[in-house]
Amino acid sequence: MPDAHLVSRFRFGAHMPTTGGLYNALHSGAAIDCDAVQLFTASPRQWASKPLTSKEIRNFRRAVEATGIDPLIAHDSYLINLATSDEALREKSRNAFLEEMNRAEALGLDYLVTHMGAHGGAGEQIGLERLCDSINWLHQQIPNHRVKIALETTAGQGTYLGASFDHFPLIFSLVEESERLTVCLDTCHIFVAGYDIRTSETAKAVWDEFDTKVGIERLVCIHANDAQKPLGSKTDRHASIGAGHIGDAGFRAFLGDVRLPDGLPIIVETPDADTMHAVNVWHLRQLLANPS
Repeated sequence: MPDAHLVSRFRFGAHMPTTGGLYNALHSGAAIDCDAVQLFTASPRQWASKPLTSKEIRNFRRAVEATGIDPLIAHDSYLINLATSDEALREKSRNAFLEEMNRAEALGLDYLVTHMGAHGGAGEQIGLERLCDSINWLHQQIPNHRVKIALETTAGQGTYLGASFDHFPLIFSLVEESERLTVCLDTCHIFVAGYDIRTSETAKAVWDEFDTKVGIERLVCIHANDAQKPLGSKTDRHASIGAGHIGDAGFRAFLGDVRLPDGLPIIVETPDADTMHAVNVWHLRQLLANPS
C-alpha cells in the first residue's frame, strides 16, 4: 500500500532557473508541484553581481506568499573557495560569500548551500582550518543574520574537502559559532565518494555513520541526484532519479530511514531541468509512496 506518511513528511523540490527574475524560480517551481525550491541569487560562474533592488526583493517575497513554497534555499557561486592556499583568492572568496549571504538574508532565504572548497595540495587538515577561519570571519561580519550556511558533502574529486564525514567533527570544533552551521547531503556526491546507499543494510550503515560524525539534527537539505558514475569513482556527474548507479531501490532505502526529520527538503539537481525536473520530483514521490 502507498506510504502516505513517507511522502507527506518531506518537502520535495528542485533547483529552479531564475530567467526573467528571481521570483520566477518560485512560480516555475510551483508549476511542477514543488514544495521547496533552490536557486542561484546571482550567476554561479561570475564574481561580480548587481545589488538586489527593492523591487526584486518585493517581487520575490510576493511570490513566496503566493506559492507557499518553503523552505527557501540558495546555492552559492562555483568560483568561491574558502579553503584555498591562495591568500588573494581566499579573500576574494570570503567577500563574495559575504555578498551571497547578504543577498540571501535580504530575500528571506533559510539556507545558503556551499561546497567546502579545495585545499590545493596543502593537505586536508590545513584546508579545513582555513575553511573554518573563513567561516569564523564571515560570522563576525553578520552576527544577526537569520540565514544559515549549509555545508554540502562533495564527491571527493581533486583536493576538494567534504567527501568524508570525518571532516565534519573538526569543522564543528573549530567554528566558534558552530550552531549556525547546517549540512546539505548530496546523494550522488556521497555515493561516488564511496558511501554505498543502494540497500537497506548499507543505507542504514551510512546514516549511522552520518549521525555519529555529523549529526542528523544538523541536516537541513538532501540533494537527490542519481550518479552517472559508479561507487567510489569520485566523479561528480548527476543522473535522473533511477537512471544511474544508485537506482530506484537505492533512493527508497536511503530516503526511507525513520530518523530523517519531518519537513526535510529533498531537492533534485538532475540534468535537463526544463524537461526532467518535473519528472524527477514526481518520481521521488512515487518511489516513497510505493516502497515495494
